[in-house]
Amino acid sequence: MTSAIGADTLPELVLKTTPPRSPRHLLVRRRLSLDDERFRDRQVIVVQAPPGFGKTSLLAQWRREMLAHGAAVAWISSDEHTDPSRFLQTLAYAVRVGCGKPAFGRTLFEGSAPSAGEFEGATAWLAEVAQTSLNLVLMIDEAERLPPGAFAILSYLLHNAPPNLRLVVAARSSVDRVVTDLCTYGQCVVVAAEQLRFRLDETLDVVRNRYGTRVDTDSCARIHEVVEGWPLGLQLALAALDAGEDPRTLVEAMSARVGSYPEKLLGAFLQKLGAEDAAFLTRISIADLLHPDLCSALTDLPDSGDRLARLSRDIPIFVSGDDSEWSRLHNLARDALRARFAELPPHEQAELHSRAMRWLESHGMLQEAARHALAAGNGDVAYGLAEQCLYDAAMQGHVGMVFEWVEFLSDTELDRRPKLRLAVAWVLSLSERYVEAERLVARILQDPRVDVGLQYECALIRSGAAFFADDPDRFIAFFEPWTEIWPQHEPRLQQLHANRRALIAILRGDPALARRELQQAPRLGEAYAYPALWAEFTGGLSYLWEGKMRLAEETLRGVSTKADDSLGRRHPMACMLAALLAVATYEGGRVDEAAGLLANRLDVLERTGTPETALLAYRTAARVAAAQGVEHRALELLESLFTIGVVRNMPRLCIVSLAEQVRMHAGRFRSETCRALTKRIDEIATREEGQHGPVWLRMVELLRVVAHANAAIAAQDWGTAADVLTRAVPLADGLRLGRSSIEIMALRAYALDRNSEHGGELLREALDLADSYGLVRVFVDAHPAIAAWASEFSAEGGPQQRLQRNVVVARAVRPRPVGTHADAGGPRVIPSMVLTPKEREVLELIARNLSNKEVAQAMAVGEETVKWHLKNLFGKLDASNRKHLVRRAQILGLLEDGD
Repeated sequence: MTSAIGADTLPELVLKTTPPRSPRHLLVRRRLSLDDERFRDRQVIVVQAPPGFGKTSLLAQWRREMLAHGAAVAWISSDEHTDPSRFLQTLAYAVRVGCGKPAFGRTLFEGSAPSAGEFEGATAWLAEVAQTSLNLVLMIDEAERLPPGAFAILSYLLHNAPPNLRLVVAARSSVDRVVTDLCTYGQCVVVAAEQLRFRLDETLDVVRNRYGTRVDTDSCARIHEVVEGWPLGLQLALAALDAGEDPRTLVEAMSARVGSYPEKLLGAFLQKLGAEDAAFLTRISIADLLHPDLCSALTDLPDSGDRLARLSRDIPIFVSGDDSEWSRLHNLARDALRARFAELPPHEQAELHSRAMRWLESHGMLQEAARHALAAGNGDVAYGLAEQCLYDAAMQGHVGMVFEWVEFLSDTELDRRPKLRLAVAWVLSLSERYVEAERLVARILQDPRVDVGLQYECALIRSGAAFFADDPDRFIAFFEPWTEIWPQHEPRLQQLHANRRALIAILRGDPALARRELQQAPRLGEAYAYPALWAEFTGGLSYLWEGKMRLAEETLRGVSTKADDSLGRRHPMACMLAALLAVATYEGGRVDEAAGLLANRLDVLERTGTPETALLAYRTAARVAAAQGVEHRALELLESLFTIGVVRNMPRLCIVSLAEQVRMHAGRFRSETCRALTKRIDEIATREEGQHGPVWLRMVELLRVVAHANAAIAAQDWGTAADVLTRAVPLADGLRLGRSSIEIMALRAYALDRNSEHGGELLREALDLADSYGLVRVFVDAHPAIAAWASEFSAEGGPQQRLQRNVVVARAVRPRPVGTHADAGGPRVIPSMVLTPKEREVLELIARNLSNKEVAQAMAVGEETVKWHLKNLFGKLDASNRKHLVRRAQILGLLEDGD
């Protein structure tokens, strides 16, 4: 074979057709598996994205998948020096290596291929592939590097592939243009940069597999959000961790977006820029969104559009949507470039901001224009633009945008601009700054010219402020006078009206009525998406209130993903929906999923979440930590919840924290600790007794009574525990708190049983209800002894009880890290069409360092048979000895290590 190709050519072809070694911690991206419906029947797959998006890694994953399915895989790494003739030889040699066919494409090497044109050679290659009848996959990486002649052959192959040939092409650009017709007819699919970005669960898998528990879930989530799912950005961050940086210190430096860290991470890219490109990027970095015309207005360069397109293609620091001229800089790149912008002379900075302001205003982008006017020092223009747009921004849920302006707006300025004042009041009311919102509303209502419509809107704001102040009785009192007065001419207010009525129904213990109220609201379009999200939130909360976790998850799953995508993962609404969904997934037994949903969100919920979502999130996070065996972390989270209650003057949060600590300690029969905690609960409840209405008092009384019952259980005072729990039953039932009712039922059954009374039937009923509602963890969390008793008790029951027992027993089973194998006992040969079953068996035994005699004994064949198989293996894999054979098999992906 060497003599036919030429001694000077063989090394080059070997390098081009040898697939790159898979990284040790290669993430198996299941959502991008070739078994997915998007790829299953596509003959051509194109992966096109800028550098740093993991194209080669994805091809490596697909190569392993194809080999595991028995396909033969040929690999080509492209370069700029491949003329058409050499490209055809590379194609032939790739099939020789990938299929173990040393004679394939002989005519292309011997010079007997048609010389009238390279397409004849490509036709001959395709015909020989078809004749092999092999299931062949050709993978071509970095296809954009091919010269025009070789690229034309690639296009020819894509459009004329026989049925037994599948082509997978990775490139930075250009390939999508030649497969447009194939995509139209459903023969090709293009995977773009946005699809290659890591999702949070993928980032968590990468970091956990690499560092285990060294990096906590919150830090993983923060790294993910800073790098925006950019695979290379994550790789750079992990390289810093490998260099010994403390995870929390690294995360703080990356999140701060000031100082030298963005420049440190992206220095290699930015240093490669020419002076003109660097200046161009520095000046356009002030714009959050980029458009070719905006870049022209900023830089006065006639080639701004072409320059932007070239840079977007060549360096991986841009984020762009499909079929849109708009793009933006990656946050890390933007921060690094804005640090350079800050070094420009002040007059030049002001001029660039003024240019941006004029262009954006003329194109109706008023909020962005206002921000640039403020940066240019033109305050009056900035406030005027802000007044025109911020009210609508607040109504559409862009609360962060409004909050950015709050610090710049004085009371005098707000009094001059009533619509701006109303927008600020709205966003402040839905945060920890609800007191400021009430003050603004009071100033609005002092004006004698206030009409009924504005009075109604002020009632909405005041009731919202009371809800965020954890004062449900004031919430009801502020809005109740308006409950029967439906706003007739404003669809947005109609949805808000229904949402308020539904929340009142939940607080009064009628979640079913709440859902009915929501159903009566008009169906609105995308312009009213934010009030509709509040409706979905309220509907999900109503199911959680009743303990119906399966229905809650069905309601919340899709809308939570939608909120993450449309508003951002750390938007208050996205965080509140995630908090509710985390409760449902945790109660369903998916502890790690609940942890991922809450990761890097607790601080947002603390500042801008409703009190209910804040306490649910912290309590769920504590239960997750306890389930993972980290009790000190669970107690730390509960202490944080107590502190939030003190700082925000929300005593119910303090009581929830203490009651949850009582439950945890009762599970270990720590009676003195429970006694001290219940004393603190009683002191708070007594102090607050005359300061709250009946709704708040009922919720707190239930917490207090159950805490006392748990303290009695910790002291093993079973009679008292049963009596106290009996008092808790009407409280939970009155509020329609389904999970609490089932937990109280299980605790009563346990106390009765320990008190030599019959509690079995009560436990059976609790088991049946928990199974119906999807409450997997309720007995584990109520008390470990109840979980153990339930598993024994249900062994005699029906299939539902046995299912419950299996789930309870499975609580201690930790998931195996992604990418590991159940059998990791040694080298393993991947099934493939390249090798026969006997050849695979010989290769695996050779990889285990067995001699020919030992291989023969293991296979129950003669040594000559083993030698004959070895000869075939040497030929197929182009190896010269046993060690070389094993190494070649590993390089080609035919042999995996078992460790």
